[in-house]
Amino acid sequence: MEFGVQSSQANSRWEDVLGLWQELDKGSRFTSLWVVDHFVTGFGTAFNAYGPHLEGWTLLSALAYATSRVRVGVLVSGVTYRHPAVLAKMATTVDHISGGRLNFGIGAAWHEFEHRCYGIPFPSVRERMGRLEEAVHLIKLLWTSNNSPVTWKGRYYHLEEAPYNPPNVQQPHPPIYIGGGGERRTLRIAAQYADAMNVFGSPEEVAHKVEVLRRHCQEVGRDPAQIRITVTLPFLPTEDEERIGRMVAGMSAYQGISQEQARRRILAGSFSQMREHLAHYAQLGVQEVFLQPFIRLQPEPFLRFSEEVIAPFS
Repeated sequence: MEFGVQSSQANSRWEDVLGLWQELDKGSRFTSLWVVDHFVTGFGTAFNAYGPHLEGWTLLSALAYATSRVRVGVLVSGVTYRHPAVLAKMATTVDHISGGRLNFGIGAAWHEFEHRCYGIPFPSVRERMGRLEEAVHLIKLLWTSNNSPVTWKGRYYHLEEAPYNPPNVQQPHPPIYIGGGGERRTLRIAAQYADAMNVFGSPEEVAHKVEVLRRHCQEVGRDPAQIRITVTLPFLPTEDEERIGRMVAGMSAYQGISQEQARRRILAGSFSQMREHLAHYAQLGVQEVFLQPFIRLQPEPFLRFSEEVIAPFS
């Protein structure tokens, strides 16, 4: 099982993110580092939306140049924010800057507040799913065009004699990570197009999602072994049970689930407790775990995690 860090830009300075990435790039067992594709702090209300928040793809291009070992990516890009042809070009550019280290993450988008406050259209779930499927199809057409003009028309997007040059460093294209656990549409899109699926959830929830993905793979004629199983887990290294309790209560209220369910969806506590919890994911065949930090972006806790948790799984 491999590990990465999704270092949110919320309330962080460029210097903080750069320092963390360079430290983990040279001195840890993490194999991937990611930014997020949001524009405001907070999870969807104006209450805590006014802190600093750097834009993800421009930040990623600089971080790709400033690192040399880890794979890099945006976990994940919202399909509503950019035309997919533009996003394809952005991703190819970062693939070149990084020397072929890009992981390409994409999802249907969910942050209604930032769409509303910036005037970005926020369609229905059905339309966003349709856009996601078309976007991934369009991007793969461009990435595998071998510099031949591409013409294609979908319901939401189209291409007309579109050239695409340069090609990606990685061939046939960077790995495509599709984020989200919707069982009817998202996981079916992943079965059709993804090199990796990325979900949130407890071990029991992830096991169920994996089984749904396998059924979709059978329906579309794809070997499920071709799709990496990846999980993002909120990360809080502390032995302060009161602090963990506050995090669990907040997640329970926000997601509308029991506190017991919320506790199973996070990676919190001592490093020995984390190893025990991660063992359940390993038994399910999860291949990558991405830490979503609920701590300041300082290298020390991540370096300790690398030595005390990742090393035993290596």
